[in-house]
Amino acid sequence: MRLLKSTTHPALNSQQANAKGFHRQAARGIILRGEDILMLYTERYHDYSIPGGGVDEGEDIRQGLIRELEEETGAHAISIVSEFGRYVEYRPWYKDGFDFVHMESFCFVCTIGETLGDTKLEAHEIQNGMHPVWINIHDAIAHNEHTMAHSDKKGMSIERETFLLKRVVTELL
Repeated sequence: MRLLKSTTHPALNSQQANAKGFHRQAARGIILRGEDILMLYTERYHDYSIPGGGVDEGEDIRQGLIRELEEETGAHAISIVSEFGRYVEYRPWYKDGFDFVHMESFCFVCTIGETLGDTKLEAHEIQNGMHPVWINIHDAIAHNEHTMAHSDKKGMSIERETFLLKRVVTELL
């Protein structure tokens, strides 16, 4: 899959020889209906993100994507249309004895059934106020850009998400 971008978070010091990291793969689904895109809104971070998430050990990346879309959005009749691209990032990790995570996000263009069913969100997703929404893609970009410029609540993924949304506009609309 083509590489769209690779980033290293500024908090990571390349001189840290003893830094301990791990590799995580995620799958993300780009689902468009005209200029509307299916996103996850997270109240805690006040941002929009492309649905998807971590692929389980031994799980095929495409199967992981379908599972994540079903869980996070309630989508059904999911079809993966094409590969969109891969976004690689190195960012701080403050849990489980690791200093950083090497995250690879594999993005796919998908279609889904007409209506969304019930979600199966994880406890932390519910606690963070995450829920699926259809939103005009330009409004999602503007919202995320405003959050990046003005909010101290922003999460580390908002830059990835906003970059991906802009590429979707350029390449798919």
